[in-house]
Amino acid sequence: MVDERLSDGLRIGQLLASEITGNEGRLRALALTDADPDVEPTPDGALAYRVVRGGGGSEEEGERSEEEGDGERNEGEGDDDGDGARLVAEASVQPDRLRIEFVAGSGGNEADDATDLPEIAADAAADAGLRVRPKAVRPPRTLVFVEDGAQVKRALSVFEAVVDATETGE
Repeated sequence: MVDERLSDGLRIGQLLASEITGNEGRLRALALTDADPDVEPTPDGALAYRVVRGGGGSEEEGERSEEEGDGERNEGEGDDDGDGARLVAEASVQPDRLRIEFVAGSGGNEADDATDLPEIAADAAADAGLRVRPKAVRPPRTLVFVEDGAQVKRALSVFEAVVDATETGE
């Protein structure tokens, strides 16, 4: 049995990114954007990548958009980046864990069910045994903490719940 556990936030983030981009099942509609391959973990969390639905985002596109702009997005800024991709979550790396922020409004229009997505993510994460915390901002967000490499598969079930909710809302 393995005695060591993967508790490096950067490696956990890389593992989740690999699982999302390689998933040909329920998560095939998700893509990464604004990926920063040189991100350094910080205690407050450094943005590693964004997870979007639709629009065909990729790590390469994200790197280009990172060079074109300052790479920062305001809390209330739109969820649609102009090419049809809607922000689902942002992944930030900390020294000992990955923090995923699920964002309201990723269901397309600002319908009532779209604003419930952070709540859907919170319920799915709690059911999966992950640490969850609401973030009191507008639009609302839910923080999910992945503290071990073995929890990445559980985090995928949270993304699946969010994708399922957006499919029924579209």
